[in-house]
Amino acid sequence: MVVASRDRVRTLTRSLPLHPRPVILVDNGSTDGTARFVHRHFPDVHVVDAGRNLGAPARNLGVQLAETPYVAFADDDSWWAPGALERAADVLDAHPRLAVLGARVLVGPEERLDPVSALMRDSPLGVEPDLPGPSVLGFLACGAVVRKEAFLEAGGFDDVIFFFGEEERLALDLAAHGWGLAYVDSVVGHHHPSPARDHQARKSLAARNALLTALLRRPWPVVARRAFEALRGGPAGWKGLRAALGRAPRALAERRPLPASVERARRALDTGRTVSHMDGYVP
Repeated sequence: MVVASRDRVRTLTRSLPLHPRPVILVDNGSTDGTARFVHRHFPDVHVVDAGRNLGAPARNLGVQLAETPYVAFADDDSWWAPGALERAADVLDAHPRLAVLGARVLVGPEERLDPVSALMRDSPLGVEPDLPGPSVLGFLACGAVVRKEAFLEAGGFDDVIFFFGEEERLALDLAAHGWGLAYVDSVVGHHHPSPARDHQARKSLAARNALLTALLRRPWPVVARRAFEALRGGPAGWKGLRAALGRAPRALAERRPLPASVERARRALDTGRTVSHMDGYVP
């Protein structure tokens, strides 16, 4: 289990006791004493002090240190249902091409199905014969179990995207390497996000990272469409577009268009078109 956290020590007080061990906590440059607190009160948790805010790539450090073939992710405000990770390991054992298992994530005390889980469950990409559920090209990091070998082969999370929506670029690269990603409804995670969130800031991040992901991997018409969507997004979209322009040189330097089969599958998600076995998706 890898947990990345920054300045959320109170939230960790609740979630850390719920995690099955072993747990690697990557502290993303917290200023609230997170590392000291966890060392003192949870001595069985391996704390990695990143020294600064690495964003989503902080999880890469945890995966590199993990001594298990599969690694579950959790946020400081999420945890896995009892028995979920044992079930996930069995599924991954039985499906050697599976790189990412996307779980059914239940939100809040009322246990609402997360909208991303619903999209994965209803994926138009179909169910491939060697995968345990609907094929997907995205996932929720706080509700995912990854195969360490595949995760590292695809480079893990990147600091161009940095944070928020960081899963899509990794999912696309895993698919480009021939790995499978699937939703498995029988594996359950819980997420209790704080209601005190800056929704405008999150909209800006979503606009920025949708454009950057397109710059990194998608055809130019998709890049143009993402830029236009940001322009139509009002102040939050404009802010996201400006932020994306600042990171664009790095994205262009790392640009690698997807194989045609993966781009077809990703386009099917854009349009909602049903694809049988991902239209010859496996390279």
